[in-house]
Amino acid sequence: MGLIEIEGMEFYAYHGHFEEERIVGNKFLLDIAMETNTDEAEKMDNLKYALNYQIIYAIIKDEMSKKSYLLENIGKRILDKLFTEFDIQIISCKLKISKINPPMGGKIEKVSITLKR
Repeated sequence: MGLIEIEGMEFYAYHGHFEEERIVGNKFLLDIAMETNTDEAEKMDNLKYALNYQIIYAIIKDEMSKKSYLLENIGKRILDKLFTEFDIQIISCKLKISKINPPMGGKIEKVSITLKR
């Protein structure tokens, strides 16, 4: 077994409860960790036997480009697509989405949600 992690993905996107957030946008950070069987990739040294994280990044980027009200919704959409695309390759997944400087009336570095499946 192996754990593939993509950390510090940064996106400028238009998500949020307030209309202004969906117009002006904000910076978001994403981290993902996926448990997968790496035995064949270790032996064969060939991408066709590995979990292709370039495709994973493309799926995340596509979902981040679609406006949402809640981080929970974005996370669900990302996980749904990943488990559809890699249904037998991903054993488990942990996704963290952070919104930088959320508009909450005070100095807040970020708010985050972590989903596990």
